[in-house]
Amino acid sequence: MTARDGMPRGPFAKDIDDIVATKRALGLSYDATERALRRIDRWLAERGNDGSSLPREVVEEWCRLRSHETECNRHHRVKDMRLLCSWLSAHGTEAWVPPRGYVRKGPRYEPHIYTDDELRRLFAAIDASRSVPDQCPFRADVAPAFWRVLATTGMRLSEARLRRVGDLDADRRLIVVTGAKGRKDRLVPISDGLADSCRHLPAITGEGPDGWLFPVRPGEPMTLQCCYKNFRRYLEKAGIPHTGRGPRIHDLRHTHAVRLLRAWAEEGRDLWACMPYLRTMLGHESFEETAYYLRLTAESMPSIATTLATAYPGLVREVTLDAPEFH
Repeated sequence: MTARDGMPRGPFAKDIDDIVATKRALGLSYDATERALRRIDRWLAERGNDGSSLPREVVEEWCRLRSHETECNRHHRVKDMRLLCSWLSAHGTEAWVPPRGYVRKGPRYEPHIYTDDELRRLFAAIDASRSVPDQCPFRADVAPAFWRVLATTGMRLSEARLRRVGDLDADRRLIVVTGAKGRKDRLVPISDGLADSCRHLPAITGEGPDGWLFPVRPGEPMTLQCCYKNFRRYLEKAGIPHTGRGPRIHDLRHTHAVRLLRAWAEEGRDLWACMPYLRTMLGHESFEETAYYLRLTAESMPSIATTLATAYPGLVREVTLDAPEFH
């Protein structure tokens, strides 16, 4: 049998089906975790596990640090294995559960807040993109609009790359984001110029209302690998060094939020009153997620740190969330 991703099902496929169904019944999308659990299942199948048990030596083999792997990535792999083992143990299958703290999480990544000059150089490189007829026939037209959507709306990467033509309301200057993190939908405003750029894309790509707004080829959305590969090339052309950990695409989202807060602070706005707007626009589930950007703003924009510290004397210092959203 095969899983819904087309790959063979492993010895614990039914248990993973149940885990995912339970989480989704609680309103979680759980797509990324499901893929991680399926990878574990296939790995176990390759090692001949018959599903009768999950012994310690097998679990520890999975949990070992791999060549060229970061501690952060290892931490996530161990967390996924621990989830599977805990479920199996609770439902009658003998399984060794890695204890909490089994591995240390690596040093926390500090988001890169792009400077105005870095953004100018980055988009100069993006605007110089050339189409490749047999591989990326629309790149020259799609890339400038796509990357500006990421940089000026704070959308998550997959929220932007998986938008359909019908999700664009150019007349109202909005993009409809559906099925986002937490299974939430929202309306994201865009500028007049960006709305016009996006409006003209379907005539170039030939995509209908149900087609992709930012296709890599006819009928095909951009893949994550395509986005990461192109982004690294743009960074290199822009003369922005990549350390191996960053800057990342997701840092465009962080930068957008920080720049908004900076602008509001410089305009003398009540930041407390602005936070619900920022929270809604970014698709956050909790205020704490949005408050994280107050600290980032204070650290990256010293000129308004005093303003933020006065408005939020404890919050700016204390919010140190460690959720996947920020990594």
